[in-house]
Order: sequence, then C-alpha cells, then structure tokens
Amino acid sequence: MKAIICTKYGPPEVLQLKEVEKPTPKDNEVLVKIYAVVVGIEDPLQRKGKPYFGRIFVGFTKPRKPILGTEFAGEIEAVGKKCKAI
Repeated sequence: MKAIICTKYGPPEVLQLKEVEKPTPKDNEVLVKIYAVVVGIEDPLQRKGKPYFGRIFVGFTKPRKPILGTEFAGEIEAVGKKCKAI
C-alpha cells in the first residue's frame, strides 16, 4: 500500500510517498481501507514538531508514528478476533 511518510520534523518537503507493508489488525483492532482523509490543524503542527512541548506526545527527535493523520473515511477491510458488532 502507499502512504505519505514523515520521518523527521520540518517543512512539507520532508513528506515522502512510499510503498509500505499492509498492516494486519491485532485482536482488538480493525483494518480500514481509506478512501479520503482530512488535513486538520494538528497535522501541519505535528509535521513541524511545534509547539515544542507537543513533542512529549508525538516524539522528541522525530515523529513516533511516521504516518500522520487522525481523521479519515473508508471501509472496514479486516476485523480482529475480539471485535464485535454493536
């Protein structure tokens, strides 16, 4: 699968389009095939690593999770063993 990766803090040029391995969901997770994403106010701030105190939560020297983003729309592709329908 393709993903935009952020391996260090900086301007938009630090973002790279890369081929990454498709994840498999753990027992309490679901895998979502993403169709659309939202770039919110927090995404550029997380890419920049500013304000600096925010690095306590996202990583001191580089982003802890290289794939940014928290809001998306998609379709459930796989379900973990412990997941139940509500």
